[in-house]
Amino acid sequence: MSDQPARKRGIYLLPNLLTTAAMFGGFYAILAGFSGDFEMAAIAIFVAMVFDGLDGRVARLTHTESDFGVQYDSLSDMVSFGVAPAVLCYSWMLQGLGKLGWAAAFIYASCAALRLARFNTQVKGDDKRHFIGVPSPIAAAVVAAFVWSGAQLQPSTPLAVLAALVTVGAGLLMVVNLRYPSFKEVDLHGKVPFVVMFAIAVGFALISMDPPKFFLLFALGYCAMAPLLWLQRKWRGSPTDDIQLSDEQIDAVIAGQPERDAAPAEPIAVADQGDSDSAAKQPLANDEKTG
Repeated sequence: MSDQPARKRGIYLLPNLLTTAAMFGGFYAILAGFSGDFEMAAIAIFVAMVFDGLDGRVARLTHTESDFGVQYDSLSDMVSFGVAPAVLCYSWMLQGLGKLGWAAAFIYASCAALRLARFNTQVKGDDKRHFIGVPSPIAAAVVAAFVWSGAQLQPSTPLAVLAALVTVGAGLLMVVNLRYPSFKEVDLHGKVPFVVMFAIAVGFALISMDPPKFFLLFALGYCAMAPLLWLQRKWRGSPTDDIQLSDEQIDAVIAGQPERDAAPAEPIAVADQGDSDSAAKQPLANDEKTG
């Protein structure tokens, strides 16, 4: 008989409780979208983003990371940031386009699923500074803020076509091979200049003036970062394959330095589903997940 104590079965309560709250927000958004309450549905998606951003950080602070938390968070993201925005936009405007409308909604939902699946296979990579493709919460913010901004508008064919383009565009940006900053290296415990706190205060004031339009502009600005950087490198004749570029190369391009001044590129390590059992047993942090 082994002398080792039996492993206690169960799951961590606090981080998974926050994940459940995020999934509830997405589920509520689906029901509100079906009932025609588009403004509350969009707000519910943003509430889900808040809980989704908290669960991983709480798991890290309380040392309650688990493989279960990572997979549960991914499924929650699919509901809140994959299905809910697609259903919301379809119920609001896309249904007026018939088959084209539900095709646009399905493209978004399927791209969200592909984005989350790809992230789960790359979660063991060493690059923590960037995401490959737009994170699903940002894509959901684009669609939800767009619906929230036009919730009181009357249905029309031009608006429905614009909604389809926004929905499909947000979906495709989730699966493109472009790097987006993760901001995981931001030090929340360190000191910042006074002007930073002033900028934050101004930001809250702007949000209070018109929340949906502010969130829409912020999400669109983030989505445009990587394509604009790609166009900049293409115009300068630099390599444009984001996955193969190292962080030093990207920083050199932004700073306007020649490509040869940067360090050699190192491909991002991508974990394959056929990894060894020892690698599969390594714990995955709940806050690693930002699909």
